[in-house]
Amino acid sequence: MRRPWNLALSRRISPDRGTPLYLQLAHALIHEIERGRLQPGSPLPSSRDLAEELGLNRKTVVTAFEELVAQGWLEAHGRRGTSVATDLPETEADKADPVGTTGPRKPAYRYNPPPLRSIAVPIGSRIKLDEGAPDGSLFPPEILARAYRRAALSAARERRLGYRDPRGSERLRRDLAAMLREERGLVVGPENICVTRGSQAGISLATRVLARPGCVALAEELTYEPAVAAFGGMGMPVLPVRMDENGILVEEVERLCRVHSVCALFLTPHHQFPTTVSLPPVRRLQLIELARQFGFAIIEDDYDHEFRFGSPPLLPMASYAPDTVVYVGSLSKLLLPALRVGYIAAPVPVIDALAHCVSLTDGMGSTLTEDAVALLIDEGEVRRHARKVIRTYAERRNALAAAVTECLGDFADARLPDGGLAMWLRFHDRAALARIERGALDAGISFAASDSYRLGPDAPHGLRIGFASHPSAAAVAAIRALGKLGQGVTV
Repeated sequence: MRRPWNLALSRRISPDRGTPLYLQLAHALIHEIERGRLQPGSPLPSSRDLAEELGLNRKTVVTAFEELVAQGWLEAHGRRGTSVATDLPETEADKADPVGTTGPRKPAYRYNPPPLRSIAVPIGSRIKLDEGAPDGSLFPPEILARAYRRAALSAARERRLGYRDPRGSERLRRDLAAMLREERGLVVGPENICVTRGSQAGISLATRVLARPGCVALAEELTYEPAVAAFGGMGMPVLPVRMDENGILVEEVERLCRVHSVCALFLTPHHQFPTTVSLPPVRRLQLIELARQFGFAIIEDDYDHEFRFGSPPLLPMASYAPDTVVYVGSLSKLLLPALRVGYIAAPVPVIDALAHCVSLTDGMGSTLTEDAVALLIDEGEVRRHARKVIRTYAERRNALAAAVTECLGDFADARLPDGGLAMWLRFHDRAALARIERGALDAGISFAASDSYRLGPDAPHGLRIGFASHPSAAAVAAIRALGKLGQGVTV
């Protein structure tokens, strides 16, 4: 384990201070532990090395170490040396403020606190039933490594390792434009593309350029919470729009537009998030006409366009209304989430505004990652991977659907999605849903809370369960556990 050689203790130790040197060293080490520079369990330099560094007698250092071991600040491990104790003694400062015992305890300035919901980070051995993530382990790592190596060598040879265009790699923008033209019907060129760090970053950037003082945004009553948070971060209220079994109600959008100044409508028309339904073509056209009439933008989040299990996908709204739609997509779900590659397609003036935002917050994207992804597209690896994983995901979808019907059918209604990477479970038994949400963590299962989807107070209650990121056996076992919780059985 790496040892913290540069402890910078010498300025706190002096023979002129009247206190024994070993006590000065002991107090200096306690100070470093309390302020967090020395973390519990971290190893210390040997007594010989520390004595040499500080210009002290080795016996002085050994005596200080022995004193701190006796007080509980350090632990001696014989030949393996000495380390900071993992169970530190309680100090008066800890009693006054037991939260956060290392580093600055409280900022002396005002800041915007995070929302009450916790960040969705996988923890330990707990299985996370996500909201529709891919299985990143299915993409061959050797192919990715080869693409990165070639991208790095090419960028170095062509002197492209400095700061670049905030719109993203020209090669990737060219390939994305070609893909959108050929496969999704968008009439775009590289100048219409801004590469982002995933589709979520694209949504956040879009809200920044669309937000206007005194305006509101609209979203379906069941929707993607980070999009609502992005608008909220710009000081814009987001009003819920009622839905039926086919998606957003156009007449409700028109009613709100006649009452409020609307700047944007956030939609997931291909596979509505979270319900997975596709918005019918007639409603898409009606919404486009409303956008033109009232002067608002439609943010079309097409986060999982590639994943269909049967019928061909509908063309994006952006393909027949490029003047009205800001189109957000992602390669992270198609390849692997760790790549963090998304994009926005929009008119050139909007792309220019987005690039300015990127230049302020991130400077630019990752040239090496973006060029590597461009190579994967050019060489057909992306298309080959898509064909392979769609078969795998279809099998996992069928296995999860069967488990949901068997184990949760008494509590919730679910439909077999014809695309995407998740199922929507609408709970008609609210008590069963409450039991599931209360007991899931103790059963080693985590998922997004049902309230996280509900923008409107009258919106239905349900859970969105992804089927792609785990092997079928693990996902089915988790669904069976949720079924027992719904029945009131402790798992």
